[in-house]
Amino acid sequence: MPDKKFTTTSGIEIKEVYCKPSAMNELPGEFPFTRGIQKDMYRGKPWTMRQYAGFSTAEESNKRYHYLLSQGTMGLSVAFDLPTQIGYDSDHELAEGEVGKVGVAIDSLQDIEILFDGIELKNITTSMTINATAPILLAMYIALAKKQGADLKQLSGTVQNDILKEYAARGTYIYPPSASMRLITDVFEYCSKEVPKWNTISISGYHIREAGSTAVQELAFTLANGKAYLKAAQEKGLDINVFGKRLSFFFNCHNNFFEEIAKFRAARRMWAYITKELGATDPGAQKLRFHTQTGGSTLTAQQPMNNIVRVSNQALAAVLGGTQSLHTNGYDEAISLPTEAAAKIALRTQQIIAYESGVTDTVDPLAGSYFIEALTDELEKAAQEYIDKIEAMGGSVKAIEQDYIQQEIAASAYQYQNEIESGEKILVGVNRFTEPDAAAINVFRVDDSIRKKQAEKIAALKKSRDNDKVNETIEQLGSAAKSTQNLMPYILSAVESYATLGEIADILRAVFGEY
Repeated sequence: MPDKKFTTTSGIEIKEVYCKPSAMNELPGEFPFTRGIQKDMYRGKPWTMRQYAGFSTAEESNKRYHYLLSQGTMGLSVAFDLPTQIGYDSDHELAEGEVGKVGVAIDSLQDIEILFDGIELKNITTSMTINATAPILLAMYIALAKKQGADLKQLSGTVQNDILKEYAARGTYIYPPSASMRLITDVFEYCSKEVPKWNTISISGYHIREAGSTAVQELAFTLANGKAYLKAAQEKGLDINVFGKRLSFFFNCHNNFFEEIAKFRAARRMWAYITKELGATDPGAQKLRFHTQTGGSTLTAQQPMNNIVRVSNQALAAVLGGTQSLHTNGYDEAISLPTEAAAKIALRTQQIIAYESGVTDTVDPLAGSYFIEALTDELEKAAQEYIDKIEAMGGSVKAIEQDYIQQEIAASAYQYQNEIESGEKILVGVNRFTEPDAAAINVFRVDDSIRKKQAEKIAALKKSRDNDKVNETIEQLGSAAKSTQNLMPYILSAVESYATLGEIADILRAVFGEY
């Protein structure tokens, strides 16, 4: 809205951008994008407000999605349960005790149809936090969009699809690294032609930080992984100026307010130079776009209402750091999945920052601060030292195989825990300002009977579907996996025949093996 005038409550006009008058200054929207990837940032439109949701069955999660959309959420963000993440159907023996617990259980296209019932995929953006089985879940989403009659060329969203951080920090991998990298680059290649507006990977520092890394390590290891994905795509013959535009990042935001802001600014600048070094000439391929989630590991089970303040602090840092989308955690998430009340307060936190705080009225409002600029430089320098070490080892895959990244994260996590236990680092309500009798809060519980319901649904599906067609598509996928063909069309065919997620993952296990 170029004609809109921005003012303080006293009527003082706010400029779009502020620079030192006596020197040439880098501007927002210009290489290397330290100050933001858009010229006007939030003056044009606010960041996308996402709420991470998914629990129990597709039916229950669908109700939560409709509620969040009615409350002003701009995009959906899907959490999947652990069996779905590691390629097991809900009726598999290894799924017992985990079905629907940390996300929604998805066993087939039928569940995706229920999950998005009454929601037109062409009208929303969806972020899916899924990695090892990302090609399968993306295929299910595409299959549903086709059934809804959506134009796939306009379909928009993100699939996390970042397996390297799973080996390094989180653990929901299935196949060996080389096979996993093939699946990731197959998604890159397929989407560049068929679903060109889809973000094919969200290179994730979030889980690296949740595992105990420092801000510098989160920055370094995430960008090193990003560099590995760029090189893998180039080896497949993809043009960095095309696929580079569809990469996005996913960062954590913890409590050290200024360090987090500086981290985001440094990340943009470092990525701009990494992509340029690898041949990117299109500014769109040089820009680091990122989603932020407030820090799950910073939430405390003690005095959980204090988490509202922590989340507000972190959300404000993410906005001042220039995030493109944001998820704010519920205050009760150290105890359970978020209740509806906690999810609403988390969303309202974003809306208050966007519409009441005034921090969105100018671009990069902390630019020029001696502290912020120096801290941005220091974070970049320290992160670059890590990246140089990883490159000397042969890149992220080699560094992970040598346990280097894992050991660095573990050492930082150990040091942090020691500081908490010694009292050197203060956690309000945990090791200082504690209360003997904490008031109970309502928590969200997932019914253990969900596994039985999902198993019954799978059994009914297997009776009603065309099993000859399923077997045919599964066999074709297995044969393609033994070749160098792109596997996405074969996965999509299997999904559309109503093969289950476990059946598809198993045929790939048979070819690739397990890690």
